[in-house]
Order: sequence, then C-alpha cells, then structure tokens
Amino acid sequence: MEFGSGLGRAELLRVAETVAQEKNISTGEVIEALEHAVQTAAKRKYGQEHEIVAEIDRRTGEIGLYRELEVVESVEDHAKHIALEDALDRNPAAQVGDVILDPLPPIDLGRIAAQSAKQVIVQRVRDAERERQHAEFKDRIGEIIVGEVKRMEHGNVLVDLGRAEAIARRDDLIPRESFRTKDRIRAYIYDVRHETRGPQIFLSRTHPGFMAALFKQEVPEIYDGVIEIKAVARDPGSRAKIAVISKDSSIDPVGACVGMRGSRVQAVVGELGGEKVDIIPWSPDPATFVVNALAPAEVSKVVLDPDAGRIEVIVPDHMQHIAIGRRGQNVRLASQLTGWDIDIVSESDESERRGKEFREASELFMDTLNVEEVIAQLLATEGFGSVEDIAFTETEDLAAIQGFDEEIAEALKERAQSYLEEQEQILLEEAEGLGVAEDLRTFEGLDLKTVVALAHKGVKSLEELADLAGDELTEMLPGTPLSPEEAGDIVMAARVKLGWIEPEAVVDDDEAILAAEARAAGEDEDALMEATERR
Repeated sequence: MEFGSGLGRAELLRVAETVAQEKNISTGEVIEALEHAVQTAAKRKYGQEHEIVAEIDRRTGEIGLYRELEVVESVEDHAKHIALEDALDRNPAAQVGDVILDPLPPIDLGRIAAQSAKQVIVQRVRDAERERQHAEFKDRIGEIIVGEVKRMEHGNVLVDLGRAEAIARRDDLIPRESFRTKDRIRAYIYDVRHETRGPQIFLSRTHPGFMAALFKQEVPEIYDGVIEIKAVARDPGSRAKIAVISKDSSIDPVGACVGMRGSRVQAVVGELGGEKVDIIPWSPDPATFVVNALAPAEVSKVVLDPDAGRIEVIVPDHMQHIAIGRRGQNVRLASQLTGWDIDIVSESDESERRGKEFREASELFMDTLNVEEVIAQLLATEGFGSVEDIAFTETEDLAAIQGFDEEIAEALKERAQSYLEEQEQILLEEAEGLGVAEDLRTFEGLDLKTVVALAHKGVKSLEELADLAGDELTEMLPGTPLSPEEAGDIVMAARVKLGWIEPEAVVDDDEAILAAEARAAGEDEDALMEATERR
C-alpha cells in the first residue's frame, strides 16, 4: 500500500469503508488509523524532531501534511518555532503562542515505509475492534451466552462468539467435563476488561451466577421478579445450594423452582453435568436460614454469636454425619450460602460439654465465694459462668433465682467483688515485681491480667507494646480470644497514647500508620514511604 501514488484518493476512501465493514468499526476510525500511519511515515522522512500532522479529507480522500509551528518572539528551535514577523506574512491575525500549520510536500512511501504504515493501520484497527468488543460486552456481564469452541490451550477453552472471542479458563470449567473444537458451549460472562494480549471476555461455568442465570431462564417467576434468588453456593460438578424467596405469599418459591415433576430443576442439573441442587427457602432470621440451609439434616437447637459471626448447631447424634456431609460438603455449602461460620455439635457432645461446664462453674463458685454446693449449682444452672458475672449482675436478678432472696444476693455480690479486688491486688503486686511501667499498668486498652501475661513475654512498657505488630500481640496471648483486628486496634491505641500518630490517623490514614511503624522499627520514614510507593 503506497499513499500518494499507487493508491488513488477515491480508492483510499473505498478501502477504508471496506475495512470498516469487515471489522465492524466506523469508517472514521479507519481513516484516523490511516492518518496516524501517514504521520508516522512522514516523521521518518522529515525527522522525528518535527511535530507533523496528517489529515485525510473525508469527502475527497486528499492527504494533507503539515508541520506544527509555535509563534514566538525569538526562534530557538526552527523545527518547532516560527518568528512572529514570518507568521504575520501567512496569517495577519497571528499572535505569540498561536500554532501555525506549515504545509509539507506530499510523500511517496517506499516499500519499507509502506509496510510500517500498514502495521500501524492494522494495530490501530485491532485496537478499535477491541474497544468495540469491550463496549459491546461490558454491559452484558451477568448474562449467559452461547458460543462455539474455537480451540483448546493448556486446558483453557477459547470460544468464538461470532464478533468476538472469549476464554473459559480451566478453573472456570466444571470438573470432568471436556470440550472439542466446534462444540457448542453455554457459559456465564463474569468479567470484561482490557487486556494487552488475548481475549477480553471471560466466561465461567462454575460461577454461582451461572446457576442463578440458568434458573432465571427456566423459571418464569424468577425472570418476572416474583421470586428472588438471595444466595447461591456451589461445589461445581458435585452439589449446590440456592436460597430463594417469593414476593407473593401465594407462590411457593421452592415448588416453582422445582417445577412440575422436577422439570425445571432437572433442566438446570442437566446443563451442570448432574450437579445436585438443594433449593432452600430464604429467611431474614439467621437461625432459621441456617437450619434451612443444612437440609436434609434435622436440627435440635442453634446458638448464635453475632459478634464472632459464628453459629453453633446442635443436631441429633444420628444426624451429625448428614449435617456435616461427605468431606464436610453440606456444612461448607451451608456456611457459604448463609455467610455464617457453622459449628456442628451432636446432642451427646453438647450434653457432655454442658455437664463439664456445669461442674467447673460449680467448683469455681464453691472455691472463690465459699458457698455450699447447692448454691453453687443453682448459680451454674442459671447460666453464671464466672465470678465477674455475679459481681456485675443486678441484685434484683440474683434475688429472683428460686431459693434466693435479696440478702443472699447482696452477700454473693459482696463476696464476688471482694474476690476480684483480691485478685486485682495480687496481679498488681506481680506486675510491680516484674518491673511493669506505670503507663502500661494504667493503659485502658488492656486489663491487668493481660498486662502481667505480656510482662512474662518481655513487654513491660507502653512503648514496647506500641513496637509490636498486631499478629505479634496475638501470638503472645494464645489463651485469650483476641482477634488480629482487635490486637491491631490495641497496638494503634498505644501509638496514639504515646503521640506517635494522631487519633484520626487510626481510622483511615495509611501513611500515618506506616510512619508510626517506621518509627517503631527505627527506620527512616521517607525511605519507607518511597519503598511503599515503588511497591
């Protein structure tokens, strides 16, 4: 392809239109690519130091070449500047700072230059085509699409979608299913993004959204919005759970998804290669939802711990293996579906544990409060598990226990408070004996028992506490239910107390936190920041 000689002006426009139709992009994008190619070739001829502009007339195909020159008082670079007096000869209205287009003679591209220009055009057309694909498919994320297998590469499937190419990576294919060239494949578009090389459209047959979209196709009530899919959990190729709820009380969401004689759910199962599907009625009550999700297991009782995001489920002994499932599959899928960490406990194990806790609590109260076994057992039966529980419980609540009165309740509270004060004094003396600094002893973020435990690990001042990372603090206190997040908060509070960082930095200022850690490690703050930016 030679511009300006071998290829006529009108023919140039026809070629641009033909390429645009083949690639399904606009003629303007092809002409822009041609202009860029001519501009690149002209720079090779006239010099890279020139700012050259190529323009192709959209009506006639005429190619114009120009050199951009900035109007200046004094010319320093003849390749980029033009004196004001010379500019006025060309344009009487020219002013300093204006840009004048200086016409250049047309160029006749040689074979090598023409080949380079062709490469530029091909790349620009390819980029435009990829932009078109991205624009077309980015709004189709969440849809099911059908394509033809183009080829297999390292376990990945490249799919021809007609006007685009997509990829289903090995991890996005259901285990044990295989495809061959020319096979039809149905998959879920879960991502569309720019890539320097290769496909931009990513497909999946294992994504939870694929199952949800299949049910939407098979169940008109879901498509119409009468039934809503609230959650999906999958073990691809093996088993799945889907939680649904009906906005119309007269429609059974589970029955609608199953269909007449199981026709609707079987259509989904067939597409997923026999993957078993449990359809679960969703409930806003976490306990009810978890019980439903563990089906077909029967549940005796549930105990929620919202702060920890955990739920303990007690099941009959003969149901324990069903609730857990083969290799833990049932409880794992139920946990994914509900968003709760689920602990399965058999009735016999729970009874044994409660008996142990009852005996330990009774013995504790007999030893610390100096009470008879009957009173200790009454307290344990009412759910008291520690001396602190009794010391900080209202007198009326204690007096309400059968067999107790206000006098007994007051006596129990006094004994409990006296015991705690004695323990506090013992811990204080131990802390002083270990050489714990006052700023750590009085630090509000830790109780005295924890302070003594840290002192035994070598942390005896607030500064030494602030020097720690959150995970280090957690490792030093293995016997306490301290999460990494809570440990991090304690360390940050210590740094605030020492004035290493401002209080507001704890909330969202990562740079201030990095600076505090640099000070704690004795490193240079600027160097640490630079390293962080490079990383």
